[in-house]
Amino acid sequence: MKKRTPLRVPVTHGLKDIYAMDMRLAYQAASVGQFNVVAFGRLAAAISVVRSALEQDQTIIPHAIETLDRTIEVLLAVRRRGDEADVWEISGSELPVVLSGIDMAEQCIGTLDVALLAQTADRLLLDVCGEQGT
Repeated sequence: MKKRTPLRVPVTHGLKDIYAMDMRLAYQAASVGQFNVVAFGRLAAAISVVRSALEQDQTIIPHAIETLDRTIEVLLAVRRRGDEADVWEISGSELPVVLSGIDMAEQCIGTLDVALLAQTADRLLLDVCGEQGT
């Protein structure tokens, strides 16, 4: 019996646009002092999903995971400050790192398939919900 390779459905422009909009609108809000916990959540979720999916799919784009990890480190600092002081902002020195991560995520997202992104998003959501339930 011949083994079939799994069908890979590439990410469409529409899905790329959804991720890009979540990241870019949050970045724009941070740039003009209108950042909030909702914008943070959308940005952090999009970056985290792309990063985790890339790790599973062994990305061929050099330094992609490292770039996204630097962005996630900044977002973790933003979250700590937001949780402690209820002030949600990305500082001026952090904005370039975040923009670099957004650019990398947009570059990489087209190398992924839809099912992998959906499964990764579902798994991360379950992880976050489980973390909050403890």
